[in-house]
This record gives sequence, structure tokens and C-alpha cells, in this order.
Amino acid sequence: MILYQVLPRLWGRGRFSDWQTPAFDYLKSLGVDAIWFTGIPRHSSGQVFVKGTAGSPYSISDYHDVNPYLADDSGRRMEEFGALVGRVHQAGFRFIMDYVPNHVAPGCKDVPTLDRYDFDWDDTRKIDYSAPGAWESMLEIALFWASQGVDGLRCDMVELVPRDFLRWLVSKVRERYPAFIFIGEVYEKSGYRRYIRDIGFDLLYDKSGYYDKIRAIISGQESARALTWNWQSLGDIQGNMLNFLENHDEQRFASPYFAGDPSKAFAALAYGALFNDASFMLYSGQELGEDASEGAEGRTSIFDMVRVRTLGDICSKLEGRRQRLPVAESRVLARYRDILRYVPLFSGMSNWDLCYCNQDSPGFIPDRHTAFVRYRAGSAWLVFCNFSPLPSEAVLSIPGELKEKCHPAILQDGNVKVAAKAFDATILRLSRR
Repeated sequence: MILYQVLPRLWGRGRFSDWQTPAFDYLKSLGVDAIWFTGIPRHSSGQVFVKGTAGSPYSISDYHDVNPYLADDSGRRMEEFGALVGRVHQAGFRFIMDYVPNHVAPGCKDVPTLDRYDFDWDDTRKIDYSAPGAWESMLEIALFWASQGVDGLRCDMVELVPRDFLRWLVSKVRERYPAFIFIGEVYEKSGYRRYIRDIGFDLLYDKSGYYDKIRAIISGQESARALTWNWQSLGDIQGNMLNFLENHDEQRFASPYFAGDPSKAFAALAYGALFNDASFMLYSGQELGEDASEGAEGRTSIFDMVRVRTLGDICSKLEGRRQRLPVAESRVLARYRDILRYVPLFSGMSNWDLCYCNQDSPGFIPDRHTAFVRYRAGSAWLVFCNFSPLPSEAVLSIPGELKEKCHPAILQDGNVKVAAKAFDATILRLSRR
């Protein structure tokens, strides 16, 4: 699955009605399967504790309502929300939204709370799961949104929530909605299996694996070998990972606080989206090279009604108010589309990491390169990722077990020559078809 995260208040005019056919066609061009609309449940605003000019989407004041500012007619906002869900489904996407099981806004009447909060989230109060009726209230909230046509919930900070409750919640929701999707924000890698196998989450952020490793590799602080170590540690749960280069909590890839250049993302994108069957998440504007120049410390603000440059550009184009995107944005978008078009092709294919048999191959630098093959009967593709700041060429050895899946004309003495630009990737067909 390719998941597209977007704060609707930052897209177009910031209304549900901005999501029409042109926007959906744009996401289809990226291969997107599901849209995570961040910040739909009504959150606190106009109070002294509110962060920023708009307030945090994670300081929920009414879990059975949507934010009035997202509707053209605030009095009909739930009706407009329902129409959005219908358009999303008609366009062929799954609708994902937030579920915040750890905390709500001060004064929220939906669930009982404690008189404290976690970390620096002073615009929230922690939910009291020991209070009578707390479990039932949180289940009712999840079932309420499922009844509105929502296909899945991205569950915030689940490591701070009682695991027994989460297990019960997932099982109860699936009794009524068997195909419902649960995505967990989990950071402790040693607990991944517990949240997947024991509790029942479909997908987990691989923040402490893929994201942290990729960021360190691009920054020159860690070897590309760490990617092999990460998938080996994940083993049978690789398909339950949600890889990402950006989300609303992390610094924008192209900001000076991370890579500083969107073109440095292509090798990381190819690895994250094409290696094994992990899902991949895009954060709106990432595919255009957004650098969060309007935000603080490389992050697009989730607390303010800001204008995001790249989202303004793409929305203007989709609405016909401009003919084309700026050249730099067009180039980044074209490369994202080019890489992501392989995701459905590779889906379900077996995966073979080539690094172990190429440690001494000509041109292959284990600390800066990684390579793998995706294959099934009659089809094989090689992906070579170059995390070096220089263009690279290498002659890769193909293991004997894979040679029978390759076209003889492509191999030279059992090897294949590859080349990739700096921080980019090459995708090469090894089979006849």
C-alpha cells in the first residue's frame, strides 16, 4: 500500500470540498492506495492552552465532530465530511483518519481523563483507562467513525496506552468491520511483534528501523549495511512495516535540517518503497521537494494555518490557475512517479538482498550501496541504490539460484553492470518479460 498523509486544512482552501477528481487523479499518478486525512476530529481552539494559531490536531475536544473550518457550511460539516468519504471511495481510495487513544483536550467530555499530561503536551489531558466506562467510550468512538465509512485508523502513540485495551479494541471493531485497518505509531523496535502478532495492528511505523537508518546513512553517519541488518531483525514482520521519509512529526527531507536537497531522496525512496512488501507513506508536498521554509526547524507546522509553497503550487495547477509547476518541483515529482510505478509490479514478488555476495565486487561499496532483486516465476528486477554523493558504477554478482530467472543476454559471466547517479537508484529488468 502507498499511503498519502495530508492535513486537509493545508490543501487548497483548506476545505473538504477541495478534494475533487483532479486531486484524486493526481494521487493516482503517484500510485496512492489510501489517504490519511490528518486533523479531522474537532480539536481545541480559542483557548489559552491552544498551541499556535489553529491548535493541535491531537488535542481533540469533541471526538464525534469534525473541525468546522474544514466545511464550506459549518452547520452541515458532518454532511460534507460524509460526502468527502463517498468521493474518496468512488475514486478508489481507502479513507484513513486519526484515532488518539492516549489523550484529549482539557475539558473534553467524550472520555474520563486524568489531571496530567505526557511530555510537553500541555494542551492535552491523559485518558484514564481505569475509570468505569473508559474502554467502552473509546470503542464507541472507533465504531462511530467506522460507521461513517472510514476504512482505517492511524492510532497515535499507542505505546502509552494499555495493551490489553488495544487488543480488545481491535478485536471488537473487527467483529463488525473485518477489513478495518489499524496503523500504529510505535517507536520501540523490540515491541513491534507484540503490536502486530498479539494486539493485531496491520501496519506499524518503522521509525526506529528504516527511517532512523536511512537518515543516518544519507547524513553520512552510518553504513548502508544497516539496511540489511534492519530487515534481518524484522524477519517475518517486514510486510507489516510502514516506511516513510517524512511525516508531520519529522523534519522535511529537503529542509536544511535534514538532507537540504530533494534529489537526495531517490535512493532512499527506491529502497523504502520497493524492498520487500512493506507499505510506504508519502507526506503531502514531499513528492514536490517541500522544504518547510514557512515552518520552524524544518517542519511544516501542524499548529498554524500556514501556506505550504509546494501544496499551493500543485493545487493551483490542479484547479487550472497555473499551467505548469516550477521546473524544480516538476523534476522531483517525475522521479517520484518513475520509482513508485514499480510498487504494484513488485507487489507479492520474492525479495533477495544481494549485498552479502557483493562485498568485494568491482565498484560496489558496502557502506554506500545496496542492491536487491525482486522476482517471481518468469520475472526478475534488480534495484541498485547509491547513497554516495558521487555517481557510481558496479559489477554485481548474481547468485546461482537467481541466474535461471535472468535473461542470458543481460548477464556477463553471471554478473550485471549497473550505474546510478549520486543518491539515486537504478531499476533494471533481468528477465525476458
